[in-house]
Amino acid sequence: MTRKYIDCREVPSDSNCTVAIAADTDQELLEAAVQHAVSVHHHQDTPEFREMIRGAFHEGTPPLEAVQHANA
Repeated sequence: MTRKYIDCREVPSDSNCTVAIAADTDQELLEAAVQHAVSVHHHQDTPEFREMIRGAFHEGTPPLEAVQHANA
């Protein structure tokens, strides 16, 4: 089983959120990420949003430093 993560630092936001979440299963990561997105970022929990979240999963663990993107 490969650990996976999602990192809010990859998404520009007004709050400059620095939360990264990691888990051993896709389902556990998805539930934690959706709970965070809904409670902190006020997103709606929809099937489409859940698919978008799944698309942002990475294998491994979050890097200590934020990844710099070309358009950030």
